[in-house]
Amino acid sequence: MSQFFQIHPENPQQRLINQAVEIINRGGVVIYPTDCAYALGCHLGDKSALEKIKRIRQLDDKHNFTLVCRDLSEISTYAKVDNSCYRLLKSHTPGAYTFILKATSEVPRRLLHPKRRTIGIRIPDNPIALALTEALGEPIMSTSLIMPGEEMPLMDPYEMRELLQHQVDLVIDGGYCGMEATSVINLVEETPEIIREGAGDVSDF
Repeated sequence: MSQFFQIHPENPQQRLINQAVEIINRGGVVIYPTDCAYALGCHLGDKSALEKIKRIRQLDDKHNFTLVCRDLSEISTYAKVDNSCYRLLKSHTPGAYTFILKATSEVPRRLLHPKRRTIGIRIPDNPIALALTEALGEPIMSTSLIMPGEEMPLMDPYEMRELLQHQVDLVIDGGYCGMEATSVINLVEETPEIIREGAGDVSDF
């Protein structure tokens, strides 16, 4: 049975954030808010938690997972970033974007696209998500909470708890946070490529 925390969307209670991080560190799967929609998250190195998320979403090995980071300095540990790429990231984070980058050896291979060795990176403009990554001290392995056969993510934390209370360890109710996916920008090549137009403004790319 999952736990259910109501966390203030603008001033997250540190006590609850710390408890959520404990659950992640113990191998738990959590549902948490971002600046676009609710997401499923787990510890970067936890294989069984990742498998649980794959089962919930019915994902195959080609799915590009995302590392939700707290700031730009953390990105360079997990992704290869040159100067022009860094400038683009700096002007668009935090925000509703997922950037596809070449991964470094710090990223577990099971999280990478099997052929391209890429990883999705994002810094959400959401106080709860940022507080979680700050307290965790590393990125959260993440994917949007879209149920199999659905196109839109789940929006209501009470519905999430009802549907998934036996499959996740924690549901964080952080209020309404939208239902539009991030804009996905591929920065692997010299010229940025818009993979998906979502909540983030793509006119700069």
